[in-house]
Amino acid sequence: MRPRAESSYPGTVEPKPSFRVVGSLLPYLKEFPGRVFIAAACLVLAKLGTVAMPLVLKHIVDDLDAGKHAVLVVPIALLLFYGLLRFANVILGELRDVVFGRVSERAMRRASLDVFRHLHRQDMEFHLGRRTGGVARDIERGVAGISFLLRFMLFNILPTLLELGLVAAILLFEYGASFATITALSVGGYVLFSVSVTEWRTKFVREANRLDSRASQRSVDSLLNYETVKLFGAEEREAAEYDRFLEEWERAQQQNRVSLAALNLGQAVIVAGGMTWMMILAARGVAGGGMTLGDFVAINAYMIQLFIPLNFLGFVYREIRRALVDMQRMFDLVADEPKVADAPDAQRLALERGHVRFEDVSFAYRADRPILDRVSFDIAPGRKLAVVGASGAGKSTLARLLLRFYDPQGGRVTIDGTDIRRVTQASLRSRIGVVPQDTVLFNDTLAYNLQYGAPQASAEELDAAIRTAHLDRFVATLPEGLQTQVGERGLKLSGGEKQRVAIARALLKNPKLLIFDEATSSLDSASERAILVALREAAEHRTTLVIAHRLSTITDADEILVLDHGRISERGSHDELLQRNGAYAALWNLQLRERATGPREAAVHPV
Repeated sequence: MRPRAESSYPGTVEPKPSFRVVGSLLPYLKEFPGRVFIAAACLVLAKLGTVAMPLVLKHIVDDLDAGKHAVLVVPIALLLFYGLLRFANVILGELRDVVFGRVSERAMRRASLDVFRHLHRQDMEFHLGRRTGGVARDIERGVAGISFLLRFMLFNILPTLLELGLVAAILLFEYGASFATITALSVGGYVLFSVSVTEWRTKFVREANRLDSRASQRSVDSLLNYETVKLFGAEEREAAEYDRFLEEWERAQQQNRVSLAALNLGQAVIVAGGMTWMMILAARGVAGGGMTLGDFVAINAYMIQLFIPLNFLGFVYREIRRALVDMQRMFDLVADEPKVADAPDAQRLALERGHVRFEDVSFAYRADRPILDRVSFDIAPGRKLAVVGASGAGKSTLARLLLRFYDPQGGRVTIDGTDIRRVTQASLRSRIGVVPQDTVLFNDTLAYNLQYGAPQASAEELDAAIRTAHLDRFVATLPEGLQTQVGERGLKLSGGEKQRVAIARALLKNPKLLIFDEATSSLDSASERAILVALREAAEHRTTLVIAHRLSTITDADEILVLDHGRISERGSHDELLQRNGAYAALWNLQLRERATGPREAAVHPV
């Protein structure tokens, strides 16, 4: 299994750019081989026309210099041909962009989709260890890197190399080795200087890039936790923290700008020196009669043509390096294999009876902090099992293992005798309905969130689920009904309303197995009593796992497990556990006192 890739977060190692990542683009380019060929042909023809223009210009100038009546002698065909070359150069460039644009956009689309799908295949540990803002920025930059690399490498670097070779050959055969040598030395010195200085200033670019990512992560984290920020009145503190990151980014950008000025200045010196040297030789040739005025103009035009694209070499080289790094980081996300993956021979879950069994299951999120220690229990088909215990005892971990968000380090979890590691995750989760404690909704309509688990459900089925979850009265009060926008993470709804949405969403899925993870924790007592009736009806013919804090919600459970430090300390029905007068009975008595006197007074008399 490939190790986790480094990311663009403070303290992580910046990956070195490698041109091997370009090979990752080849499968995307093969989708349109005809377009790639036409774009390449347009590119070559455009460069041939560009190189031919100074030669045509030379003959025009020579004919103009032939005598005082030269204007009458100038071949109209040459002028028309020169204009045609310029027009064709523009047309070929536009045609190349139009033809290749589809290839570039499709490559960006496919790469983005591949990364998006892979991120959804990743295990929960991956996402808990990442920051959403950083991952989103990695993908954004990676896609932009693909666009930049395809555009500039194919339409700037390669054409410039082709043009350089053609110009050097023309200067060598038309004007002698001295002109070709000066051209080679000037271009070589320009490239060497640009590459070396760009390597030096890359650290400033990288630092600015890192600080930009960190500022983005901070802003996303703060905005996602908008409610918490408002609750604690921390708007100014958040703004100050964000500004601190931006201040560091500003300083890095200043260093970046100064180093760019040094690069541009050095490039200008090389360009001016090379062109001056070339013009002196050409002027001597004209003065000595060995060259014409047209040759002087042509040589000057060739040098300008060469250095115009080379003038962007430092920028292009730096951006290509950054594009390679950004692409590498994005493709590393795809190469980062999930720890929880379908077996090669995994089959769809053939759920018949719905018999769930945990067999000597041991699990730890970290090796030094075990959560479950050889836990074993059964949930018979159509029966309800509840799990209670102190916070951190491992209750929610049982649900995560059943959903296969994690795999146990010891033992196994089976459904109808089949180890869930032998079935596909998609088929497993399609048969399980979950009502979580913390319901997070998409920033979309109420209808979209309700139908998320069953998008093809009929209107009648949706109405039935809404009524069962006692959400119908709430929907009736909304001016826009089911088309009401719920806001970011459902912030426009109360905790109880969100929980009812979660219940309706789970019921609409019509699953064989149900998991209630403290499903009524955000409801008041009156609402809880109404919802409990609905939950009991929904769970009547389904295998159900209930993770409970309020013991009043599980009195009807067929079996109750009491977890204590990762082990089952008690098990039995509600009445049986009360008769034993153990840990469960103590929890029950404590909650009875809380109901009678309130939590603060009950806490004065701990059990």
